[in-house]
Amino acid sequence: MATPAHPAPSPAETRRLDVICLGRLAIDLYAQQLGAPLADATTFARYLGGSSANIAFGCARLGLRAAMASRVGDDPMGRFLCETLAAEGCDVSHVSVDPERLTALVLLGIKDRETFPLVFYRRDCADMAVRDEDVEEPFVASSRALVVTGTHLSTEHTHAVAVAALERARRNDVRTVLDVDYRPVLWGLTKPAAGDTWFVASDRVTAHLQALLPRFDLVVGTRAEFRIAGGRDDLLDALRAVRALTPAVLVVKLGAAGCAVVDGAVPPSLEAAARVPSFPVKVMNELGAGDAFMAGLLKGWLDGRPWAESGRTANACGALVVSRHACSASMPTPAELDWFVARPTGSGADQDPRLARLHRVSHRRKAWDDLCIFAFDHRRQLFDLASEVGAPEARLRELKSLFVRAVGETEGAMGVAGRVGAIIDDTYGEDALLSATGRGWWLARPVEVPGSSPLELEGGRSIGSRLVSWPREQVVKCLVRLDPDGPVLDRLEDETQVRAVYDAVQASGHELLLEVIPPGPLDADRVLRALKRLYNVGIFPEWWKLPPLAPEAWGRVDALVAERDPSCRGALLLGQGAALETLAAGFRDAAASRACRGFAVGRTIFDAPSREWLAGRIDDDALVARVRASFEALIRAWRDARAGKERAA
Repeated sequence: MATPAHPAPSPAETRRLDVICLGRLAIDLYAQQLGAPLADATTFARYLGGSSANIAFGCARLGLRAAMASRVGDDPMGRFLCETLAAEGCDVSHVSVDPERLTALVLLGIKDRETFPLVFYRRDCADMAVRDEDVEEPFVASSRALVVTGTHLSTEHTHAVAVAALERARRNDVRTVLDVDYRPVLWGLTKPAAGDTWFVASDRVTAHLQALLPRFDLVVGTRAEFRIAGGRDDLLDALRAVRALTPAVLVVKLGAAGCAVVDGAVPPSLEAAARVPSFPVKVMNELGAGDAFMAGLLKGWLDGRPWAESGRTANACGALVVSRHACSASMPTPAELDWFVARPTGSGADQDPRLARLHRVSHRRKAWDDLCIFAFDHRRQLFDLASEVGAPEARLRELKSLFVRAVGETEGAMGVAGRVGAIIDDTYGEDALLSATGRGWWLARPVEVPGSSPLELEGGRSIGSRLVSWPREQVVKCLVRLDPDGPVLDRLEDETQVRAVYDAVQASGHELLLEVIPPGPLDADRVLRALKRLYNVGIFPEWWKLPPLAPEAWGRVDALVAERDPSCRGALLLGQGAALETLAAGFRDAAASRACRGFAVGRTIFDAPSREWLAGRIDDDALVARVRASFEALIRAWRDARAGKERAA
């Protein structure tokens, strides 16, 4: 028998990484039409995919120090995959770029709860050209565990790289894990489009796997995967064949029945094994559930938990992912797991609003803690301004593009990269939006009909259909003049429209900025009660945009947000055309607020220079210079206010 399996991974404090995943890294395109044959699907959602990448992503989301070892093409999809992994906290230093091959692709359909048409586009793809350098010894030695998937044992080249990685792991006391991950099509056993064929008996594959089984400390697979690894039709016979080759812990994934852990001799029946029950859920998509299971199992194992507890975590991860559309993007966070395990919601997991909220807000998000936003989504005001000076309406498009130029120049001149942004409409600002998107700015885009009260939405009530074409980075901004003391029917209409926007962004994944300005003179108490009312009806925007408030009122905003929605991104201070000196005073009043993250001001910056430019009295350069001067003065005022708060603290 092979070298005895190690009982546990090395202590976390002795290694830089917890786990390295070697294997598939690809684009998943999942059909959005549930029940349609793949040939009839019309739209697809894009996700990070590939079993190894999904495991690495899931491990990182659960808090493990995960790394990926693979290869992507020198193409936009390869960059997306690396950026997605890195954003989740996964080390991608050993994901190399192949100048000749393209990033791999998978198409998936969801026909019913048991049928998932699957087509792999992997002929000569980048991740199957993974290099020896991608698993160099110092990198492997920096981890506590190495995970290899079966796909990367299926070709001579990837097999050699995997064996080299395993040898380096053994030399450096790194625990080794095999996810059998059997895909007959990737072993050349089916027609190229038969990716949904889950099992084909093959002596060649069995012999290939068995030659490597002695090298592993932990082997994980489904019933079918252990049958191919053991070369037996009966599961118990297959497990005994595997056990004869390795003392590794064997974990059998049983789907809705949970999992079984075989640590030692194979029992006379699977029922006699250490069984860990699963969680009943309504199945949407089985693909990726096994990867989530593996991530949860590794989390428990590497944290030193008993196998029963590790298996329960694994089952919970798999149950959550199988109830959702995506694979990687559906991976749960620790907060989700805690909620789900403590309060299993059964077949309604996909409809549980608390769980959906946790999934949306408890993963890593880009930090926006100090924002300086130029808001020029004004439509009616600028139309009126152009009319007053006799300028053609078409010039407003050019004007807004010049505003983007001004923001870009300010970003460079003042060193505010990562803290600058804009709010831009698509009525006159479509070109400006196209120019601003992709720069790393905080961006928002309005959906309300200007001046409407009760609230009306541009394009009517079907807001969800509009968001399909919006880049995910664009925050949905909605101004509502909600009056908690106004006519009941008006208030209900405002709330109904805001609810439509809120539900749409929950589905689309966009963040939401609610600008709340009750009609009439500024009344901080009415502003606070409007916010409470929206929270009461179950609306939790990522951002609030609020008028200037006194320090005491900002304290009440802080308390409300902390009580109702601690995951709220924060509030932005609006300008309403006030003079710079007035806004600077408002900044000082808001500086001590925990919720206030910055300002989003428009007319104070653009009103006077826009009038001059539209009238032909100044040129483009002068307009940009004057807009910049006002914007930069506001940034300095905000900085001074924040600095004063820090000095006072």
